[in-house]
Amino acid sequence: MNILVIGPSWVGDMVMAQSLFMVLRQQHPSANIDVLAPQWSLPLLARMPEVRRSIVMPLGHGQLQLKVRYQLGKQLRHQYQQVIVLPNSLKSALLPFWANIPKRTGFVGEMRWGLLNDVRRLDKQKLPMTVQRFMALGLEPLANVPTEIPSPCLSIVPTAQQQALQAFNLDWGQQKILGLCPGAEYGVTKRWPVGYFAELAQSFLEKDWQVWIFGSEKDAAIGNAIQLLVDDCIDLTGQTNLEQAIDLLSLTDVVVSNDSGLMHVASAVGRPVVALYGSSDPNFTPPLSEQAKILSLGLECSPCFQRQCPLEHLNCLKQMKPTQVIAAVLELVEV
Repeated sequence: MNILVIGPSWVGDMVMAQSLFMVLRQQHPSANIDVLAPQWSLPLLARMPEVRRSIVMPLGHGQLQLKVRYQLGKQLRHQYQQVIVLPNSLKSALLPFWANIPKRTGFVGEMRWGLLNDVRRLDKQKLPMTVQRFMALGLEPLANVPTEIPSPCLSIVPTAQQQALQAFNLDWGQQKILGLCPGAEYGVTKRWPVGYFAELAQSFLEKDWQVWIFGSEKDAAIGNAIQLLVDDCIDLTGQTNLEQAIDLLSLTDVVVSNDSGLMHVASAVGRPVVALYGSSDPNFTPPLSEQAKILSLGLECSPCFQRQCPLEHLNCLKQMKPTQVIAAVLELVEV
């Protein structure tokens, strides 16, 4: 049996999709699972042993380009018995329809009747978590989602770890390492203040730890701001590719992260994680790890899911003090 999965467009969602791949492997042990996904996600999918191959989606998030979708759909004809469409958009269901895949599974989403023929109605109360919704699509329509969620687990290659260390002239093995992930593409309401990250970094530098800062090019200004306040940090934002970030995160002793894609990556490489939640809901997209500690103040105004604080105070993050986060880190690691 060959199964195609139309993958999500965000790092964290792609990590959580591995739980679906694990469920599919349990249901169909001999199945081949291929994933249609953005180019940037290939290093993630390469670290998921459940995935046979990745197929690059040539269109960016939000691009329609019907002709390109139709042509790719034609190329994929007669290869798959089932497709599972994780995004809820109308356009994400077009390609599977044009590929003539016999069983096309997904939630109703943007009124996709006809494009999908195994259509599920989402019960948000029954399936409050994103990962549960992904897993449900790998089961029969009336089946219960397992209460124990298989945790994403990215494969780590020791030679790749060493190459990443050498690429950035990093020292590993003598000191404990605190990883910081201070970015969040969603917006400022997911970002713990830069000054707080600096105070946290300073505290562990004084304990003779190393502090490595992770993030994409979009996070480089934040990483630079932290390093300006605490210049002994090692700022890797905007310098690593995703594969190198995966390998270097796997070498840290603990990671402190906003609710972001790298938070899920850190969990999936087995690192203890302190996850900081402001405008988002930890019950919706928690780190899928028993080694994770979630910090959320649970204010009356949160979660609001807004990109800018509607009340213009950002108390959900500003009232989460560095002392609380330091204490959480120390609970997770032996010092």
